[in-house]
Formats: sequence, C-alpha cells, structure tokens
Amino acid sequence: MSNDYLNSAKKQFEDYKTLGDKTFAQLTDKEFFWQYNDDSNSIAIIVHHLWGNMLSRWTDFLTSDGEKEWRNRDSEFENNISNKAELMSKWNEGWKCLFDALNPLTNNDLSKTVSVRNQQLTVVEAINKQLTHYAYHIGQIVFIGKMLVGKDWKTLSVPKRNSVKQN
Repeated sequence: MSNDYLNSAKKQFEDYKTLGDKTFAQLTDKEFFWQYNDDSNSIAIIVHHLWGNMLSRWTDFLTSDGEKEWRNRDSEFENNISNKAELMSKWNEGWKCLFDALNPLTNNDLSKTVSVRNQQLTVVEAINKQLTHYAYHIGQIVFIGKMLVGKDWKTLSVPKRNSVKQN
C-alpha cells in the first residue's frame, strides 16, 4: 500500500473537520446547545462525544487499546460544556490528537495491529472505523445546523438546483 491511503485518509478527516467548522461559523452561541428533545443530542453533546472518542482512540494509537481506562463515554452524552469557547477548545483538541497520531504513520504501519475495546484491527481498519464514525456524527452536526439556521444557511457543497452550473 502506498502513501496514497494515508494521504487520502488525512484529507478525508480534514474535510470532515472543515464541514464542522463551516457549520459552527453559521451558528449563534445558543444554537450549539439546542436539543430537539431530552433524548436527542445537541451539537455541544456531539462535539463532547467526538472529543472523548478522539482522545481515547488516538492517544498512544499504535501502543495501547483505543478504549482508554480514563475515558467516561457515558458522561460525553451529558451537556458538560458551558460555552462556545470551551466547545471549540475540545473540538480542536480532539482533532489535534487525531492528526498528531496520524501524521507520523508510514506505509510500514498500515499492516500493524492495534486494539480497540480488545478487538484486534489493522491500522487501516482502525482508521476506516474512525472515518466512518466521525462522518456519521459530523453529518448530524451539519443537519442540526441546517435546521437551526434555516433559510439563511450557506450551503457547504453544491447548492440545490445548481449542479449544472458547477460543471
């Protein structure tokens, strides 16, 4: 396998982070904490969960289980973030941890085995698992943001009815 895989994975992670950043830029501080109902997650809760997951999975990525003993996953789904500044700090800390683990990887690392919740995965499988997990939650963030902003939403991709103009 070539560096193409690692470069592609990094690019995908960067693209997902950018989708979140562009969504956050359109929200008021209060909207980060909006919940449809008590059983749903706010953007702040989703960010808190992503932060916890990223720190757990990417800290000592090649050498320790991706589910760290210090992680308290259940608390990630409580509204423990008090303001936008704290939310952005956690968002950026999580992504920094991810890229700090991903950037030094080489082709020789791709076939190595890592453990996540005592399940053995190749490095490629572990990266792919996180890519899909983060895409899922960032899709939720974008969807919530779009609902909250409404008609003033600035699209993050090709606007509706403009596909022909983009070609």
